[in-house]
Amino acid sequence: MSNRPAASAAACIKSIKRRFRQLLHSKTSSTSCSSLPDKIQEKKLLVLDLDETLVRHSESFAESYALSYTIEGSTYYFNFRPFVHKFLERVSQLFDVVIFTANRRIYADPVIDFLDPGGKLIGRRYYHDSGKTINGCFVKDLTILGVDLAKVVLVDNDPNNFRLQKNNGIPIVSWYFDPQDEELSTLLPFLERLAAADDVRPIIAERFTRS
Repeated sequence: MSNRPAASAAACIKSIKRRFRQLLHSKTSSTSCSSLPDKIQEKKLLVLDLDETLVRHSESFAESYALSYTIEGSTYYFNFRPFVHKFLERVSQLFDVVIFTANRRIYADPVIDFLDPGGKLIGRRYYHDSGKTINGCFVKDLTILGVDLAKVVLVDNDPNNFRLQKNNGIPIVSWYFDPQDEELSTLLPFLERLAAADDVRPIIAERFTRS
């Protein structure tokens, strides 16, 4: 008796199994690829001022302070704005965070290191020598960042600092050691909205009634 029909059936079953595995692999790969976004959205840049925006210092001894150090014979005593650590943790999820201060590196770095000891929340740092002086006023020219200004937000207590790109600037009330201050927590919802925008400038302009 011939075994050819049985052999043909076995070959047919083997072929069907092989084809099924190919189809299953093809479907899985297609599903995996289609679930990825066409373009990964890059984070926008959030530029934060330092003094009176995130921190405040005194050159007079304070009974309560979070940080102190001596530079060139002067001792500085620092306190940090309420909610600042949680604020930085949250905005670092939404933006690439940059510090741009009107002070020198030797003054600013110990403060920034204290705010971000692990170096995970704050990226680039810009100091006084990165700014400009216009009519006797210090100005932060955001073009130095090398980023599309539609994707840049500056939070600063001094509006003169963003006079060159006013629709990128968000003013914040200067902090003078008030332990009940809520400015940073109040600002978060607006920053969350900006993080999702294509262009931050018209939204900032509308919020602060600028043309």
